[in-house]
Parts: sequence; structure tokens; C-alpha cells
Amino acid sequence: MKALFFIALVLYGVAVILEFTGTAFKKDKLLKGAWYVFLAAFAVHTVFLVVRGIVAKRLPLSNQFEFANAFAWGVALMLIVMRRKLRTDWLSVVAMPAALLVMTYAALQPMEIRDLMPALRSAWFGVHIGSAVLSYAAFVIAGCIALRYLLAVRKGNADKKALDQMDYLSYRMVAFGFLFLTVVILSGAIWAEQAWSAFWTWDPKEVWALITWIIYAVYLHLRLRSRRKGTFMAWYLVIAVPVVFFTFAGVNTFMHGLHTYG
Repeated sequence: MKALFFIALVLYGVAVILEFTGTAFKKDKLLKGAWYVFLAAFAVHTVFLVVRGIVAKRLPLSNQFEFANAFAWGVALMLIVMRRKLRTDWLSVVAMPAALLVMTYAALQPMEIRDLMPALRSAWFGVHIGSAVLSYAAFVIAGCIALRYLLAVRKGNADKKALDQMDYLSYRMVAFGFLFLTVVILSGAIWAEQAWSAFWTWDPKEVWALITWIIYAVYLHLRLRSRRKGTFMAWYLVIAVPVVFFTFAGVNTFMHGLHTYG
């Protein structure tokens, strides 16, 4: 089973190298090859998730390795869907490395399968953690789109229509992620009340999830009420991504709390 994980990791790495090389030298064959390798990596990654779930006899989302693994899978899935549905080939050069980065972080975590802790044995398990995977993946994709927007502006090689598409897509991804992060916080509060007899305990993970929610709420407010767009909003989303990663990994690494097992 570990072999499947590392095969997927290597294939993601090869895809990133091909994508960078193809982009740098403007070789369409390399870019096409990068995409096919990335799809192969995603297929192997999906098989690994299914096999691990079968072996563990639960959703493979219970610890830091499993969440990071699912997070990387979510980023890859969203890239694939967006390329297939919206023809956003320009997104691959920044989104592929993002998936590889999260996958690499997962590789550094303990991989052994453990039984669920009593606090995790709840009907809210899949809803809460699954929503977090979708939310974080959407925010990372939004940041990748924003980064690609900034690169296009700096190089001056994108017309207004293309820039407007990037700006709109980043907004839609934030809206999607914000919805699921709201589900994360609400379901977590209900789950916490059942497990610890308190809806909110000011646990570091809870606090940083709320900080992340506020950051993206401000973005949506600026976008919808103040009609802010363009370079400023793109920078906002790029800077927000490290907050997402800190909520995901930094809290567990540097702070002790009720979510330390996650």
C-alpha cells in the first residue's frame, strides 16, 4: 500500500518537472506529457485512498498523514475538473506544484494505520473532516489562480478577458471554500458539544479555523460590497494561502490542543 503512495508522489514530481520545462521552453509535447503523467498520478493516488480506506475500515481522514493525503488529492481533483470543464490549462503550472507540496508534507508524516480515538467515532467525522479537505483545497486553488493572475500581469502576456476570467474563477473558488469552511466550523461545534460538552473550547485549531474564516469573509465582503477586483485581490488571496497552511499543519506542529491527534 505504501508503494502506491510513493508511486503517486513520484509521478506528481515528474509531472511538475515536465510542466515547468514545457512552460519554460514552450514545448507543447512536454506540457501534454505533464498532463498525462499528472492524470496517472491522480489515478494511483485515488487507488491508494480507496485501498487505505478498505484496510482501515473507515474513511482515511483520521490523522495528519491521512488528512494531508486527502488534501493533496482534493487539490489535484479540483485542477482536473477545472481543466476539463473550463479549459484552464494555464492553471497547471502553479496548481501541480501545490498538490506536490502537500503530498510531500504527507510523506513526512507517520503512515501507520491506527484505530479511531473515541472522540472521532461520530457520524460527524466524514462531514467535518471531508468538508475541511474541500475547503482547504478550494482556497489553495484560489491562491494558485491569483498567483497565475499576478504572473500574467507582470509579464503582460494576458488580455483583459483572460485576466477577468482568472479574477472571477478565484472568487468562485473562495465562495466554494468559504461555504465548506462554514460547514466545518458548524459541524465541529456540534461534534464538540457531543464529545466534550462544549460548543467552543478556544482550542488552537478552532481559533485558527475561525481566523481563516474571517480572512476569507473579508475577501468576500471586499469583492461583493466594495467591488474590489484585480491585482489587490489577487495579492490578498496569495497572502491568505499561508494562513490556510498554518491552520492545516502549523497548529498541529507548534501548538498543543484537542486536535493534536489530527
